[in-house]
Amino acid sequence: MNISDLSLFIRIVETSSITETAKQLGVTPPAVSSALKRLEKQLDVQLFIRTTRQLRITPQGEQFLHHCRQALNSLEQGKIAAHQMQGKISGKLRLSVSSDLGRNIVLPWIDELAELHPSLSIDLHVGDSLSDFVLDHVDVVLRYGKPKDSTMVSFLIATMNRITCASSGYLSKYGEPSQPEDLRKHNCLLYKRDGYLFSNWEYMDKSGNYRVKVGSNKVSNDTDIVRRWAISGKGIINRAHIDVFSDLGSGKLVQILSDYQSPSVELHLICPSRKQVSPAVIALRELLRYKCSQILGG
Repeated sequence: MNISDLSLFIRIVETSSITETAKQLGVTPPAVSSALKRLEKQLDVQLFIRTTRQLRITPQGEQFLHHCRQALNSLEQGKIAAHQMQGKISGKLRLSVSSDLGRNIVLPWIDELAELHPSLSIDLHVGDSLSDFVLDHVDVVLRYGKPKDSTMVSFLIATMNRITCASSGYLSKYGEPSQPEDLRKHNCLLYKRDGYLFSNWEYMDKSGNYRVKVGSNKVSNDTDIVRRWAISGKGIINRAHIDVFSDLGSGKLVQILSDYQSPSVELHLICPSRKQVSPAVIALRELLRYKCSQILGG
């Protein structure tokens, strides 16, 4: 069977629409319909019930879907394994990383990956806006939070707590909050992305959950700038553990509200499809997981 037809079948199931599938793949709806009919003819079963209003998968289609996904995944893993046996980590890796994480944490790790694989070329895109894989010409992105699009391939790199912290200079001047509600009296440095202001900070302890809407005289769409403001004594920040671990270790920042926990955050390496899961992406994934586990003590 044609692998492209199998991949197209899965995409149709995910979109529930031949028209939408064609739009996503950049082909015509008749081309998608022809591929589907070809697959049904090879299988000698009807995969979908088609009406003028909807497209519904048949019980036979559901059964085939399970095996189809397993087969494609097995083929992809086999391809990766074959390349890895040859030591074939080469080509160009186009990676997008958020501002603070990219500049201050991941950059030396990327350099290490390049040194390990001299035939690998790296194109690094740094910025906090959510990347468009096509417009930004990237193959893989490293971001906090799992993608909402289920068609994407997402690898969990690490799960960590958020840390609330400030410089010792700021705490000496304005005092240290002893409970989440005290944050309302302080200047909390805030991050803004795509028009959304991250100003609701959440905490929990044995007594319950706390949601505090904090205020700030400084807001930026760049996470690196927000962290630098905190280091220079301008206010309090609430950041993922990895983002501030080196500043906590050097004493540039001091953790506060340590008796409370914030909801954990997940760091994911995301590809738009299985086609982008190259040996280079797998090598990057393993390096990121190893480095993060060292920091987080896992």
